[in-house]
Amino acid sequence: MKILLVGCGGFLGSIARYLLGGAVHRLVQTSVFPFGTLLVNVSGCLAIGVLGGLADGLGLLSPGSRVFLLIGVLGGFTTFSSFGYETFQLARDGGTLPALANVLLQVGLGLVAVWAGHVVTRVVWG
Repeated sequence: MKILLVGCGGFLGSIARYLLGGAVHRLVQTSVFPFGTLLVNVSGCLAIGVLGGLADGLGLLSPGSRVFLLIGVLGGFTTFSSFGYETFQLARDGGTLPALANVLLQVGLGLVAVWAGHVVTRVVWG
């Protein structure tokens, strides 16, 4: 059942990301900065902060609703929101060092992986 909730939520979140990112792109066509992605990531972080606060602090979300909204919808909308929320939780529960390590590893290794993927495609496919 959880897989179905994640899948349905992810479907809706992905559509929302496509629509919002596309709308922003149409509004600022001349910009080379990815404002659509920025808006999606920041709004996703705001949404996961609100929903996480409701779930953690007030117990207002059932486990199924939490899976559907936090993992499914927001995971499909932007995984950056999960990164932000998890980093916040690390800072709150474990201190600055684990949170900083998460930021450095996620961003650093992510950029290295993108670079490595490009290198591999050039080597293999020319």
